Amino acid sequence: MLAPVLDCDACWQAVVERRPGALSFVYAVTTTLIYCRPGCASRLPNRRNVRFFNSPADAERAGFRACQRCRPAGEPPLAALVTRATAVIDAAETAPSQGALAAALDASPKTLARAFKATVGLTPKAFIQARRRARLQVALSEEARVSDAIYEAGYGASSRFYSEAEAVLGMTPGRFRAKGAGLTLHWATAACPLGRVLVAATEKGVAMIAFGDDDRALEADLADRFTAAERVHDAGRLQALLAQVVTAIDEPAGAAAIPLDIRGTAFQQRVWAALRAIPLGETRRYGEIAAAIGAPRAVRAVANACAGNPAALAVPCHRVLPKDGTLGGYRWGPERKRRLLANERQASD
Repeated sequence: MLAPVLDCDACWQAVVERRPGALSFVYAVTTTLIYCRPGCASRLPNRRNVRFFNSPADAERAGFRACQRCRPAGEPPLAALVTRATAVIDAAETAPSQGALAAALDASPKTLARAFKATVGLTPKAFIQARRRARLQVALSEEARVSDAIYEAGYGASSRFYSEAEAVLGMTPGRFRAKGAGLTLHWATAACPLGRVLVAATEKGVAMIAFGDDDRALEADLADRFTAAERVHDAGRLQALLAQVVTAIDEPAGAAAIPLDIRGTAFQQRVWAALRAIPLGETRRYGEIAAAIGAPRAVRAVANACAGNPAALAVPCHRVLPKDGTLGGYRWGPERKRRLLANERQASD
């Protein structure tokens, strides 16, 4: 029997919304050679690097290996509980409380919390909020009025939504409906001791710091991360921020003073805050960061949050090392990581 033809657009939407039981498929990432369930809590991959398969066996025949977080080759009991919980959340007219969700699943709140932390690296409350945010984003794109979208997304009252609108969307509802067209990023590049550096900022602070060897590649990275924003090259406006960033490479104590306006999931924000709390000249293991944010089993999720850090240097993901104490990976290259750590050790002596 021929395998069914997958609707790649529908599959990708399920991955974006982290819907573990929505469709029968797995997705694989060509840059990591790992395949996952659509509800996996790992960092969202770039769409162009994703392939879809009807089954784990199909993915493995194509040379991919199973994700150790979501275990797509076989669903353990805790993951099955999260799958059932997701179905309840999505079917509810308003977002359920953690207690109501546990009662609907005939599970204790403690078991439910353990299942979510082990499977997706979030508390049930944070996951419910993330699902509501995803529903809101879809509804804002489809509904004619913002008020209709608010109720469609599961907010019981518009006042509750507007009190947390910026945290939920990263921008105002109107700006989101325009697909970020109202968000302006000024950016510029410069030479630095690590090669080339790009800094992009909103009116509130730095949204991105990236190192590289080629300005065109850095600009492409900016466009990939902020596709919907208006991106304005403005070296004059960014001159002071660029100087502050460049200086902080060799004088690392100044990195903590760089103003930031970075957006991410609730889990990412917790990890990034923990990174900024690592004292100058010290390092931590991924497991120590996971424990520090109250999610000791979410080591891989912590590593993904570090990899998704948009602001090199200012959010010091270079201070986190693998369990074996080796240098490990770094989005902007291991030699840059080595140089940053050496500078910090010297500054703290």
